[in-house]
Amino acid sequence: MLSNFFSKNVVSVESQKAINVFLDAYRSDIFPQGPLIIAQAVTMVMAKKTILIKMSLPFPCDGELHDIAEQLTELVQQPVNFDVEYHVEPVREHSIKGIKNIIAVASGKGGVGKSTTAVNLAYGLIAEGCNVGILDADIYGPSVPTMLGLKGAKPSSNDGKLITPLEANGLSAMSIGFLVDDANATVWRGPMASRAFSQLLNETDWPDLDYLIVDMPPGTGDIQLTLAQQVPVACAVVITTPQDIALADAIKGMAMFEQVKLPVLGIIENMSYHQCENCGHQSHLFGDGGGKRIANEAKTQLLGQLPLDIRIREDADSGSCAINENSTGEVALLYRSIARKVAAQLYYQLDMRSPTTAKVFVE
Repeated sequence: MLSNFFSKNVVSVESQKAINVFLDAYRSDIFPQGPLIIAQAVTMVMAKKTILIKMSLPFPCDGELHDIAEQLTELVQQPVNFDVEYHVEPVREHSIKGIKNIIAVASGKGGVGKSTTAVNLAYGLIAEGCNVGILDADIYGPSVPTMLGLKGAKPSSNDGKLITPLEANGLSAMSIGFLVDDANATVWRGPMASRAFSQLLNETDWPDLDYLIVDMPPGTGDIQLTLAQQVPVACAVVITTPQDIALADAIKGMAMFEQVKLPVLGIIENMSYHQCENCGHQSHLFGDGGGKRIANEAKTQLLGQLPLDIRIREDADSGSCAINENSTGEVALLYRSIARKVAAQLYYQLDMRSPTTAKVFVE
């Protein structure tokens, strides 16, 4: 499977065999059948005393490949690195220029950390190796500008027709909060809010994006249904906390997406536990196991559990991000792990290139 070696850059037969056996046997949440079954153009060469494994993958996963490279380095007692190109493809046809896949981040109720999770999920996907944008669909309470450190910023236009999105640490962003004062947006009726959101999506000059994260307004009312039906969303991710009342609303959110036939990739359980800074003990202040339970009931994935951590709140209020502030910190690594799972599940569940996607044969 590993071939096309240059004669002067040949990796030893022993190392080739050991690496191939390891990769064939490797299993994880994002590589349930191993990485080689979905990899394309796999080659292996020597580069300045480092074994360089080149391949193409259908979703971003820099973090996990870094971990695999460390294990391979120990295995063959020689530095190993990956050189990967990611070829993300759209799983749903639409006419919005520049955007491949739209992912809705939603919650059945407010106060569960949906917007904070959406922003950190977007940054997590960037850290994993792809191009990402975020669209704030919460017309009545846009919080993304504050969380990106862009409150008060105003977008421009290059041609007088399309709005140029603002940029924060590599993340392309658009929000009604960039265009209208918060006090004015809160008095809009449903149809006006829906039209405003449609304009934000379709009249923004988006750069080439692998993923556009849409921070949906909380709840399951008419506006949420309208947005879910009008926007060519590929899939949804539902945010909840472990509290029974939040779990009940998360179930309603999943039912709403089922009604509009929009796949739910999984659930993220926010404020899942509090970890003592002194002893490391985890306290489940709002309940334990609820996210896993409703994920099982809905036959979907629990994509991750995030802690109740003051640093997350402080970063959101200050317009910074855990991933950008401390890329190797525990919270940042949690967000990156969830981002990998979201990208992987989008591929495995909905991409026709996936080995697990059902194929339709016409006689």
